[in-house]
Amino acid sequence: MTTNETAWLDSHARLLWSSYKRWTGRDLVELQPGISLREQLDTAPCIILSHGTEADPVLNYGNEAAKRLWEMDEEQFTKTPSRLTAEPMEREERERFLEQVTTNGYVDDYTGIRISRTGKRFYIKQATVWNLIGDDGIYHGQAATFRSYTYI
Repeated sequence: MTTNETAWLDSHARLLWSSYKRWTGRDLVELQPGISLREQLDTAPCIILSHGTEADPVLNYGNEAAKRLWEMDEEQFTKTPSRLTAEPMEREERERFLEQVTTNGYVDDYTGIRISRTGKRFYIKQATVWNLIGDDGIYHGQAATFRSYTYI
């Protein structure tokens, strides 16, 4: 990993953390002293993922739990348009939902059907989805976290 990639990931971890705290008033994960924030997010038991601001947003971060769930390595994950994490029939509903997040800043308790790279379908439950807003007020995309899912 290059120095630029490491710096971006460290910065993105802070963005994920601070934006989640700003919108929800809660901690994204329970912080452990002596361990970097990025490492704590990467190894958290909950799923954490985000996408950027492209016209067709591409996933730009997934912790280890997210990559396992979607059955992708880092390179595959970060080249995937986020809309492809949902089945075609679920994409329109997903788009409407993301518009709500954009308008409201975040939404708690989202449920929906998603699909892994190999076609495994799963129902995510009680997800929080939030806008990523930097300290400078610039919009950087959206992120999601959830703990509960069921294969269907």
